[in-house]
Amino acid sequence: MAEKNKIIPNKNPMPAQDPFERARNFNEVALGYSEEEAVAEAGRCLQCKNEPCSQGCPVEVDIPAFIKLAAQRDFKGAIKKLKEKNALPAVCGRVCPQENQCEKYCTLGKKHEPVAIGRIERYCADWELANGVLPQETSPSNGKKVAIVGSGPAGLTCAADLAKMGYQVTVFEALHIPGGVLMYGIPEFRLPKSVVQAEVQNLKKLGVDIQVNAVVGKFATVDELTGEYGFDAAFIGTGAGLPHFMRIPGENACGVYSANEFLTRTNLMKAYLFPGYDTPIRIGRKVAVLGGGNVAMDAARTALRLGAEESWIVYRRSRNELPARHEEVEHAEEEGVRFAFLTSPTRILYNDDYWVTGMECLQYELGEPDESGRRSPVPIKGSEFTIDVDTVVVAIGQGPNPLVPRTTKGLACNRKGNITADPETGATSLPGIFAGGDVVTGAATVILAMGAGRTAARAINAYLADK
Repeated sequence: MAEKNKIIPNKNPMPAQDPFERARNFNEVALGYSEEEAVAEAGRCLQCKNEPCSQGCPVEVDIPAFIKLAAQRDFKGAIKKLKEKNALPAVCGRVCPQENQCEKYCTLGKKHEPVAIGRIERYCADWELANGVLPQETSPSNGKKVAIVGSGPAGLTCAADLAKMGYQVTVFEALHIPGGVLMYGIPEFRLPKSVVQAEVQNLKKLGVDIQVNAVVGKFATVDELTGEYGFDAAFIGTGAGLPHFMRIPGENACGVYSANEFLTRTNLMKAYLFPGYDTPIRIGRKVAVLGGGNVAMDAARTALRLGAEESWIVYRRSRNELPARHEEVEHAEEEGVRFAFLTSPTRILYNDDYWVTGMECLQYELGEPDESGRRSPVPIKGSEFTIDVDTVVVAIGQGPNPLVPRTTKGLACNRKGNITADPETGATSLPGIFAGGDVVTGAATVILAMGAGRTAARAINAYLADK
């Protein structure tokens, strides 16, 4: 542990693969701390009494407590403390935007670099996976059943919390593998699928039953789950898997993908191992990814690994407005992804066989801030130009899949199709039906979805306590 009162200003760097090498493989980029690096980083924590970092954690982890245990090399105690609140620490340690949450409020970060909370969390979680999963305490069965629709981060968190409370929990997943966006959306090089499945197995040890290939809205509606199927309550955590498009000419040409399709083919269906796996994917010589979020960075970096000679991020705002995590942007740049800022396509060009040959674009300048506080892009007259690309990936956002809302009578939704739910409880317009995560908020982060799952679990427990 670091000397008391001795301030170490900078984070311990995260070991990583060489950029040139990693841009050509799907192995995890960040290699994780060694024990000494984890202990040294934990020793930077000031152990503030008011715990400002914990206030920035959507799942309410007692951050100073687990870091103190890590600094003392009590990793068993640290992971136990973490899992009191976080059902997926190995996932969160890798993909949470800590710079906008817990680390944003770190006292040390006011004058120096904040404590690398996520990196320490990852080390503790990986330590557990390597040394044997610790058993978690659960309450005796209360005889009540809860259905969870969707096995993404919101659903898995809600399921874990309810199982610990003594409920009989069944998760219904539409795909053939549980994990939701953790499996189909986030690339292997950022979140290994073996890590996700290890976390899923931990939930099964709590008694959670996970049914795959179970499309709620087809084999049964939510009403039927809480009716003839005998569930006392249900939580809807189906995420945001419906892609948005630009609605520009040429968007239906061959060689245009939604980011959802592009990443699902690669991540969940392992197109990068074709023909060892049955799913192929066509990648051109020059790829343009439209958007500036984490999904766009994932797609652009994936394109390089699939063999693209050039991979571009085309974003209509400036670098300062990029919504992606800082680390993902830095990794993309290191690997050779190029950026076209203040640029947006107006038309996708294609040949007689309907394959993409280029993109007509318009340049922008930043005007006044929009409703979110970001400066609105304004097109520059006469700035039209064409770029030579043969693959386009549209990564401008996702919306909720309409199947569950359409098949659930009386379920209130907003104009975008998101389920309307009380932010304090997750309660919907229907008694006993709760919802949370991206299906309510629109596309957001893994940890915010997990926070919604935790909130709903508490509310479901309170609701059923009165039944």
